[in-house]
Amino acid sequence: MRYAAVKSQWKNRMPKSIRSPGLLALGNAIASIRTCRGMSQAEFALALGYQQSFIAKIELGNRRLDVVELVVLARAMEVDPIELLKVVVQATPVSQPM
Repeated sequence: MRYAAVKSQWKNRMPKSIRSPGLLALGNAIASIRTCRGMSQAEFALALGYQQSFIAKIELGNRRLDVVELVVLARAMEVDPIELLKVVVQATPVSQPM
């Protein structure tokens, strides 16, 4: 398949909104776990070597995470990354375009 055809195919599948149900659920789960651990966004970001705004954007569903970032965040919270992924899967409607 040609690059242009593949690019077009994926472009049509990606949701336009960053704040999708899956991202919002993931952000809520991360915020909940973080607060249960007694950490502020700033403390959590410092532990990861990120800015506080990075954590805020994730928790608000304004920033997508790649798989590696998801694993890093999960490990920092001492949570199985698969459990966070399950939150995304459960919150993402089957009919939502990918």
